[in-house]
Amino acid sequence: MAGSYCSQQVDAINTRFLIIAFALIAPTGSSAAEESPQYGGDLNVGTFVVTLSALSWDPADWTWKSNHDTGMIREQLFVGDLKKSKDRGGKYDFRSEAYLPPEALTGELAESWFWEDDLTLVMNLRRGVVFPARKGVMAEREFVAQDVVFSFDYVNQSPRRIPTYFDHIDRLEARDDHTLVFHFREYNAEWAYRYGYGYYSSIFPREYAEVDPKDWRNVVGSGPFVMGRYIQGNSQQYRRNDRYWGHEELAGVRHSIPFVDSVTYRIIKDEATFLTALRTGKLDILEAIRWIAVDHLKQTTPELEWRRWLSSTGNFMALRLDFPPFSDVRVRRAMNMAINHQEIVDKFYGGHAELMAYPQHPGFGDYYQPLSEMPASVQALFGYDPDAARRLLAEAGYPDGFSFKVQVCSCSPSDMDLIPLLEGYLSAVGIRMDIQPMEYASFLSLMTTRNHGPGYLMGSGHVNPTTTLRKSFLTGQTWNPAMYSKPDYDARIKKLHTLRDEEARIALARQLTVEILDEAPYLWLPIQYVYTAWWPWVKNYGGELRVGAQRSGPIYARLWIDQALKKEMGF
Repeated sequence: MAGSYCSQQVDAINTRFLIIAFALIAPTGSSAAEESPQYGGDLNVGTFVVTLSALSWDPADWTWKSNHDTGMIREQLFVGDLKKSKDRGGKYDFRSEAYLPPEALTGELAESWFWEDDLTLVMNLRRGVVFPARKGVMAEREFVAQDVVFSFDYVNQSPRRIPTYFDHIDRLEARDDHTLVFHFREYNAEWAYRYGYGYYSSIFPREYAEVDPKDWRNVVGSGPFVMGRYIQGNSQQYRRNDRYWGHEELAGVRHSIPFVDSVTYRIIKDEATFLTALRTGKLDILEAIRWIAVDHLKQTTPELEWRRWLSSTGNFMALRLDFPPFSDVRVRRAMNMAINHQEIVDKFYGGHAELMAYPQHPGFGDYYQPLSEMPASVQALFGYDPDAARRLLAEAGYPDGFSFKVQVCSCSPSDMDLIPLLEGYLSAVGIRMDIQPMEYASFLSLMTTRNHGPGYLMGSGHVNPTTTLRKSFLTGQTWNPAMYSKPDYDARIKKLHTLRDEEARIALARQLTVEILDEAPYLWLPIQYVYTAWWPWVKNYGGELRVGAQRSGPIYARLWIDQALKKEMGF
């Protein structure tokens, strides 16, 4: 039996490598637009949060992960225009977790829109969209403007609502079944993001008021998939919505979508296990792979296709300013200067990282100011000067250093590997860390309830050029783990959002970014490059990850599986 099994494995391996060799000498294949799409098959994905189960199915819980878990099912007013993706000849990569430049935006449930006056925005909603029947929830019916009003009010009235998030909106009005009106209190430069394609702007039916919103079985939307099954800690399955309104145009021919029968998000807590799942074809796509695993995967599984992208999640250790000694800026600056940032880039990340790419991301265009253009005081924080760090600590009254508690999520293999390195750098200047690893639910809950420790190693999305400043540094914001609070800074962040002129916004955002870097409420850390890999039987896909805030549903609805190729490759 053992010999027979080994023989079969060798045959399968030989078949795979013959296919690779043939591909290397064969003429270049046709593009996705020239191929005929195939219907059917099940797509298995390891997402960028492959280790995490859903946090909540209830939009009123205001979890950042809601769109990730329900974005296959629920739609929004706006979405990224995939016709403009780089893989289709455009200029956008659609890998940011939430940023869509205005030129990359198109309507999803909103078909067109215009400003009636300075504070009145009118949207013409798409006709012919239906909510499919869901047992115990609702019968099939048409989507109408009243559903958008209900969805907005539902999240806006939640006690978990992020402070100030919708303060610029006075109310939504359903002028008729297919005309929606936003009445603004004041202009907000993020209006398209906040309730267009953002984290808290999914649309669901009014019948949701009559069911248990926390039960995954009750999740309903107008999107390309319906909820299949959910097994906590194992998988989330989404099945094809046969009543979906959308289409994909290929070579001038319109095709109904989705092409696949189902998409399953696999939940795998161990890094070695999810890498093995990709290598053995149990995952068709793995969205986020650390650089350290890439060379081995390319050697052992050369068939995989790849894209590299600079993470749009900032990595840092938040230092609570309401805890001494972190209330003293000299201490915070000393900690940054004690870290050898370039060594982390070169050795920990193997060169697969940028020294400074947070709070602004290079993908934000002119909002991003390179470190080389920053003032010397900011550049010093990304250098390595332990002697200067010791002098600052002594000036602040800590010549012998101090100890503090720092919490880290065990869900992040990278952070778990990084924190001992940080401990070594800081201990060299007398600063000792009491490291507390935690499961994600407890880790997140501590921050959102303001019970986290004085040190908190985390990642937080850049989102967009203005939100990255507002959510992280405005007084009282949920995602302000450093508890940073300065009235003058608050006032200028609020002004930033009211500016209609983009050049003025860029100038002010740059000024605010320099100031917050100089203040060092965080231990600033390099931002890593991440890799996405997929098998070549996945068609009409170029490594796109998001077309809204953590939404990948419209992407996966448009790809298909070449079943014949998959079989030829031994899977």
